[in-house]
Amino acid sequence: MTARTTRRKFIISTVAVAGGIAGSTTLQQDPSNTATPPGTMLERVLGRTGVKVPIFGLGGAGQTPLSAEGKEKEATAVIEKALELGIRYFDTAADYGPSEDYLGKVLPPSRSKLFLASKTDKRDRDGAWRELERSLKRLRADHLDLWQIHHVSSRQDLDTIFSSSGAIHALQEAIQQKVVRFVGITGHHDPQVIAEGLRRYPFHTTLIPVNAADKHHPQPFLPVVLPLARQKKVGVIAMKVPAYGRLFKPGGLEGMHQAMGYSLSQPGVDCCVIAAENPAQLESNVKIARAFKPLGKQELGAIEQRTASIWEDSTFFRAWG
Repeated sequence: MTARTTRRKFIISTVAVAGGIAGSTTLQQDPSNTATPPGTMLERVLGRTGVKVPIFGLGGAGQTPLSAEGKEKEATAVIEKALELGIRYFDTAADYGPSEDYLGKVLPPSRSKLFLASKTDKRDRDGAWRELERSLKRLRADHLDLWQIHHVSSRQDLDTIFSSSGAIHALQEAIQQKVVRFVGITGHHDPQVIAEGLRRYPFHTTLIPVNAADKHHPQPFLPVVLPLARQKKVGVIAMKVPAYGRLFKPGGLEGMHQAMGYSLSQPGVDCCVIAAENPAQLESNVKIARAFKPLGKQELGAIEQRTASIWEDSTFFRAWG
């Protein structure tokens, strides 16, 4: 182990101690061993991790208080409601504004029961390590369940990530040091880039857009990424499920039950993460997730047809590089 890596291990340990939670054996509890109380939502095993996660998790970005400066009170209300409703999957990222800080002020007492995921958009080893250290400090956690390379958009991104000084080495070292349990790759720009990332490295998960408008895009994610992910037993986490609500514009879907139902019914999709603007919206989404039943081919086709005339506006995020 290099001196630099040893120093980082010491820094992470110090960060956890400062958060008052380092050394707790309960933090190593495997969520797959946590009993699911009656009346909660369906759980699925996340790829080859062996860990069961609820099919619905709370996203930490979007146009919501969780990623907005000066909205701690509103964000806290959403996070507390999520815990009250039994949500165990929390998704955030280093560049989601104050999201990690907000989560870090509420989640630590419940940490042993949660699946906590964050991301780094740094492409180099050292930059990724610095962000991981900051994420752990802000989240007041001594480890992440899932650490992901964020919005990978181009072949150049991949070449840098997998270079001799690339971020992939930080992911490997973080697993070795047990500050990260699993690693993933995310992206919503080019499905071929995500597929190539899955071929280059045995990621545990991928976070990709999965919604009813994707089918109509000239470069759809589902037929490119899902078969490969299933072949490699990569956990698939759906994002952009309601396309920031644009799937619900006139002529589109009737509501979240169709949006979530479509995403969670795709073969190989294990779960989804959706942000919430307020506690009431979150509660409504949880009720829909609890009532989820896989949709049949005819139902899925009908939902796809409803997005045929609005797909361009609903896939605007694909242009984000």
